[in-house]
Amino acid sequence: MELFGTNGVRGIANEFINPELAVNLAKSLGTYMGSRGTVAIGCDTRISGHMLKSAAIAGALATGLNVIDVGTVPTPSIQYYVRDYADAGIVITASHNPRQYNGIKFIAGDGSEFPRDGEKDIEKIYFSGKFSTVSWEKTGNFRIDPSVNDYYIKNIIHAVDAEAIRSRKFKVVVDTGCGAGSLTLPFLLRELGCEVLTLGAQPDGTFPWRNPEPTPEVLTELSDLVKKTGAAFGAAHDGDADRIVFMDENGEFVNEEVLLAMMAKYILEREKGPIVTPVSSSQRMADVAKEEGIELHWTAVGSINVARKMMETGAVFGGEGNGGLIFPKHQYCRDGAMACAKILEILSGGKKLSEITKSVPVYFNSKTKTPSRDVAGTMEKIRNETSNLGLKIDTIDGVKIWYDDGWVLIRPSGTEPIFRIFAEAKKQERAEELMHEGLEMVLKVEKT
Repeated sequence: MELFGTNGVRGIANEFINPELAVNLAKSLGTYMGSRGTVAIGCDTRISGHMLKSAAIAGALATGLNVIDVGTVPTPSIQYYVRDYADAGIVITASHNPRQYNGIKFIAGDGSEFPRDGEKDIEKIYFSGKFSTVSWEKTGNFRIDPSVNDYYIKNIIHAVDAEAIRSRKFKVVVDTGCGAGSLTLPFLLRELGCEVLTLGAQPDGTFPWRNPEPTPEVLTELSDLVKKTGAAFGAAHDGDADRIVFMDENGEFVNEEVLLAMMAKYILEREKGPIVTPVSSSQRMADVAKEEGIELHWTAVGSINVARKMMETGAVFGGEGNGGLIFPKHQYCRDGAMACAKILEILSGGKKLSEITKSVPVYFNSKTKTPSRDVAGTMEKIRNETSNLGLKIDTIDGVKIWYDDGWVLIRPSGTEPIFRIFAEAKKQERAEELMHEGLEMVLKVEKT
């Protein structure tokens, strides 16, 4: 059994993700760290968060780790803090998953997501049940630090052109969805001189306003308020605020792939260097890289893979087409509030958000998913079949087939026995055609 998925360990709170699991995962981390060092532990606003955080604190202290309880925090906030003040971190969060879920995610000492090989080592310790608990006089020290979110906000302000932003006195509408971003984004924007209107900005782990995933379907009130108030844009977080999505000044949802490419273009116009994105991202990123004459590195899906490749290549920007943008001069992790501050910096140049979104090429997408009886076996057969097509094939994560006028990606889910099929082309009809070709390929192999 594997504990870690694409982003930490997740499941239904107080069922799979229960206090015993939290205690033993924290003990596994302490054992992995040799019962030495300091770990910062925090949670998002989910109502099971403090229960699981308390359990994780107990497990870490039992192995001799010193613990700093940072309270309720966005994931990028605790990541920034760990980089400067701790040797590792644990954040209790299920990010964008529905209300009933929670999760446990480890943070490396440099503030980035824990490396995959480190997760594997911790998994082995967990299943062995052999934890390095210490004698009574060697249990770790414990303290509380309530200043983590303030520290995070202050450093985002230092990372952007704050004076240019303040001079514009933007009106912004934010929907933090009752998640951890409620404690940071409205305050950051006010510090940047914005007039801020909020939706769902009270921390509430029952998520009464909407589910934590900020999809266009649940952001109709945000769209309406942007239009009614004449705001420069609207912004919405997921549950732990490492991702963010936007509505332009017309209340139109900004496609996350467009957001990723336009931010890459903005960064590259000011600083040349490699960029990094997963194979599931849009061709727009390749077009931007080609236009700017720089190298684009594709990775497996998952922000941890993007961040590690960025470190390896000295990339100036990276991210995923889901609102998860990474600014390495700030930190090597997805950071929703930092992305919002950067959007303000871009808009301080005088253009409207709807204008900037038109600065990148237009593509159309189609996607679906299908269950699988044998994910590994089917994937292997698809790799063998596609290797003889005479087309450019990428097997970094699943199989991505490149055509002259588009691409299709067939990849297994990291959390359930299904295949996800993504396709992109210059025309919607062609994108749908490629998606169906990918689906038929999976269904055909499943029958054999």
